[in-house]
Amino acid sequence: MQIYLAVTPAEAQEASRFRCSLAHVAYCIGPDSTLLRQNLLLQTRGGLLSVTDRGAPFIASPERLSAAALRECGRRSYGGVLLDFEQPPAPDRLAFAETLARRLSPRPVYVPESYAAASGAIPLICTAISGGNFVQRLQEAAAGRDRAGGLALDVQRLRMDFTLPAQSGEGRPLSGRELQDLLDRESPSVFFSQDLCARYFTYARDGETHFVLFDDADTLSQKLRTGGNMGFAAAFLMYPEVQDLLPKLFPGRRT
Repeated sequence: MQIYLAVTPAEAQEASRFRCSLAHVAYCIGPDSTLLRQNLLLQTRGGLLSVTDRGAPFIASPERLSAAALRECGRRSYGGVLLDFEQPPAPDRLAFAETLARRLSPRPVYVPESYAAASGAIPLICTAISGGNFVQRLQEAAAGRDRAGGLALDVQRLRMDFTLPAQSGEGRPLSGRELQDLLDRESPSVFFSQDLCARYFTYARDGETHFVLFDDADTLSQKLRTGGNMGFAAAFLMYPEVQDLLPKLFPGRRT
């Protein structure tokens, strides 16, 4: 399974110490279906082109935007494209994803799971779950595809505080500092959930019981191994999100 660290231009040099492939978060969609590049070093080569649709206008010409992405892949020797789309699927975004996947083939185009209907693209399956069973989640995702190799992992670091009973399944996101402060203050017993493949603990405050679910290097490593054993094509990690865990996640890759 190919491991990618998603990095901004400012993070690329530091992240390259871990000898993972890089997804260069340096592209956005401009007016008239143009591809805009932001502060990328001239010598940048290899890895993936990563483009966001944050604040992007309507894509009037998927063909024009796809052609621009192909030219940039050629100039930079990119091995594929990551569409880091935040907007819900819309006809213009789906048309671009499908056009790019067709024109870039056999090089991959990775898309959010919500864009799984885009023909030829590889959906990213999020690993941060707060209910159900992690292995079953991956199995169900793979069952809807011809093979698990047509899927990739979106390895998101889980840090969530739930007030029980958490009927909605939604908790309060915690920063790394907030999680560490809780661990220091409460000194809780920490357990491992086999179903969720994550650590957890409980604590009480103001008469309410809280359930905290979080990932560490061991749980993320297990999620990566599970995806790799199932034949997933790739896994993506956001560099700032896992920067402190990388020496434990990839000890053999560090230079």
